[in-house]
Amino acid sequence: MELWFTEKHTSDVDFSIKVDRQLYSGQSEFQRIDIFDSKEFGRFLTLDGYMMLTEKDEFIYHEMITHVPMAVHPNPKNILVIGAGDGGVIRELTRYAGVDSIDIVEIDELVVEVCKKYLPSTACRFDDKRVHIFYEDGVKFIRHCEDKYDVIIVDSTDPFGVGEGLFTKEFYGSCYKALHDDGIMVNQHESPFYDEDAIAMQRSHKRITESFPISKVYQAHIPTYPSGHWLFGFASKKYHPIHDLNQSAWNLLGLKTRYYNTRLHVGAFALPNYVEELLKDVE
Repeated sequence: MELWFTEKHTSDVDFSIKVDRQLYSGQSEFQRIDIFDSKEFGRFLTLDGYMMLTEKDEFIYHEMITHVPMAVHPNPKNILVIGAGDGGVIRELTRYAGVDSIDIVEIDELVVEVCKKYLPSTACRFDDKRVHIFYEDGVKFIRHCEDKYDVIIVDSTDPFGVGEGLFTKEFYGSCYKALHDDGIMVNQHESPFYDEDAIAMQRSHKRITESFPISKVYQAHIPTYPSGHWLFGFASKKYHPIHDLNQSAWNLLGLKTRYYNTRLHVGAFALPNYVEELLKDVE
């Protein structure tokens, strides 16, 4: 008998991966957590039946949400990560020797523990002495932060369930206050391709533009996410993601990446016409 994992991308579109075996299934206070093993994508994590990452393509997402803001900010010392219980963003951030402190706020402690056990290639740097984990609601946590961080990375789930509060105008306003005068916020911005996802993307972009003077969108190709066409949001009080990118400085760091590079950084902000039109409709 064949075992398949299937995620419904729309009412008329399913995405399926043939599974060799299920390694873990559990229910936390917040959500169902599953780990599967597959021949094509390796191990993968799902929350409430939605794909979060696979071993084969997670590097694309984690490099693009992390290195874009880190390459623009000239001196990022204090970083806040909201979500990211799988550890991929933490893995990328800890590669920067100049970073002093990384605060991670994850609502579900079980996600971290499961990923440490079953996804050691991503959840491999939680023991870095600069990393401080807070198991609480990111919306509530950031309300009490002011002028504290250089970079905020919002590595959230989709805009419903436990991640819903991370897509509100109140939350983005709190992020603005939590950043220094030259701070940068980056978030996963959903997909523009399917109608329902595009509406969520537009709603998020509109709320960010109401809080930040600089708000740009960039893209990456992530095969296991709905449509494969995925967007990220770059919001800043001061820095433009292209004009203030110091390619030489980042390249001198000597970080070895599999997807991100500074040429791609610039190109990722060149969006297809249909995406530009979706963004202009809400700006």
